[in-house]
Amino acid sequence: MLKGILAISGQSGLYKLVAEAKNNIIVESLDTGKRMPAYSTNKISALEDIAIYTDTADVPLKEVFQIIAEKENFGQAPDHKSKTSQLKSYFAEILPSYDRDRVYVSDIKKVIQWYNILQEKDMLDFSEEETEEQKEKGEDGEKSSK
Repeated sequence: MLKGILAISGQSGLYKLVAEAKNNIIVESLDTGKRMPAYSTNKISALEDIAIYTDTADVPLKEVFQIIAEKENFGQAPDHKSKTSQLKSYFAEILPSYDRDRVYVSDIKKVIQWYNILQEKDMLDFSEEETEEQKEKGEDGEKSSK
């Protein structure tokens, strides 16, 4: 689901990895569809590698997105430009144990904005995640039975 989806520091929105070159990567904006190079000097984060701090363990972003999707009946989340107090209380509803010292309002805004972008582009397919997990369990079962 989140494979190949990137956030680039200093750039708004999300990007899809299109190609890799020697000194850069080519990305395509999910908003505009325009392609551009992203260089190693840019701070590039793959959404599949991002997790949210909680009091017990880090929660992968895809799990946070799934919780939001279920809460919102797979519709849009509240606007990421809502009041700070509203965003904090909303995030506390979806992830009650999030670490309030290490998860900043800017992080909450990004998570909600990213969720809304992916939801709008119909890129939130949680069924494929379950299928991959089932395949992994099946492979593990085969290995242990041999």
